Amino acid sequence: MNKVDLIAQISDLKDTDYRNTLAIATLIELLIEKNIFTRKEFAKKSYHIDNMTLEELKKTRAHI
Repeated sequence: MNKVDLIAQISDLKDTDYRNTLAIATLIELLIEKNIFTRKEFAKKSYHIDNMTLEELKKTRAHI
C-alpha cells in the first residue's frame, strides 16, 4: 500500500467517524427533547458504562 492510499483511507475513516458521531449526537438530542431521558440521566449512564470492567460489560450483554 502506498502512502497516498493510506492517507486516503485515513481521510475516509475520519469522515465516517464524524458522520457516526453526528448521528449519535442527533439521536441523543432528539431523545432528550422528547423527554425519553434527561441529559443528567444520560451523563450518569455514560459515566457508569465507561467505568465498567470488560467482564461486567460481557455479563450485561449476555442478559439482553
